[in-house]
Amino acid sequence: MNSDHILIYGAYGYTGRLVTKQAVADGLDPIVAGRSAEKVESLADTHGIDCRVFTVDDPREVADALADVAVIINCAGPFDRTSIPLVDACIETGTHYLDITGEIAVFEAIAARDSEAEAAGVTLLPGVGFDVVPTDSLAAHLAERLPDATHLELGFQGLDELSPGTAHTVVDSLDDSGTVRRDGNLVDVPVAHDVRTIDFGDGPTTAAAIHWGDVSTAYHTTGIPNVTVYADQPAMTIRFLRLSNRLRWLLGSDPLQSVLHGLVDRFVDGPSEATRREESMYVWGRATNGEESVVSRLVTPESYLFTSHSAPHLAARVRDGEAPVGFQTPASAFGPDAVLDIDGVERTDE
Repeated sequence: MNSDHILIYGAYGYTGRLVTKQAVADGLDPIVAGRSAEKVESLADTHGIDCRVFTVDDPREVADALADVAVIINCAGPFDRTSIPLVDACIETGTHYLDITGEIAVFEAIAARDSEAEAAGVTLLPGVGFDVVPTDSLAAHLAERLPDATHLELGFQGLDELSPGTAHTVVDSLDDSGTVRRDGNLVDVPVAHDVRTIDFGDGPTTAAAIHWGDVSTAYHTTGIPNVTVYADQPAMTIRFLRLSNRLRWLLGSDPLQSVLHGLVDRFVDGPSEATRREESMYVWGRATNGEESVVSRLVTPESYLFTSHSAPHLAARVRDGEAPVGFQTPASAFGPDAVLDIDGVERTDE
């Protein structure tokens, strides 16, 4: 690798378009890329930037496409299908890898490539969007406030509308169990196994435990061995989630999956520009050691708006040599204050 190019793969998807627009506004002059020549070329023409067309199916094709690229931002989900071939090519070509995943299995698989990436002088930094920059930064901040914490709880409120890509990932995961971190190990639990009341900053509300990326990343960032993540959920949603524990065989069946993916294609557009501009996300965290506890909160821009700013911002920092090589989380790379670099983010402590 011998350039400062930043390439955005999956650039014409809902989130990819937002990341591309902001990267251009930030003066990064990105290269946009993806499978569809028509969509990639149209997006490149819109912004007056270069483009590349390639799939992740041919390792030689991927490596050739990344040979002169400093950093790739992978916006093409599902990330369990795209991350492995792209990481392989990044290690071969010396290209730093970033993505916007929130998938636990992807974080763990990329973490397992740490020694390879370090030997190649490459940074592997998944989760540079709302999944999981705010929650990971808050986890690191709480660990600094209570260094001997043994338990970490994180939660968020405000994720009301999904992009098509996120919705497809949700459909794919309908037959998954819940996951928590216990004594340093990932443990399967029933979906919504724990329901509790959390004050995200605007009064108490009901939240259920969810399958979320911080169950992986927060442990790698902080070393706290017990981690659970919650999301604000209406009572009806919680009832459905608990019912899904008995219907996983059905929810994962090919006929129903096909129908649900079709519905996503037909009806899910993602949040509108007005929604992205007007809404906010609320993040809560608590660390405990059995005797003491500390609580902190974040308010951030709407999740997709946040991602559109954080992904190119962190890509530029990685390109400029500010991140350690090997597997990193946002906070292990840039510290607990990384989230505060994004306009509109506020952090408070109890």
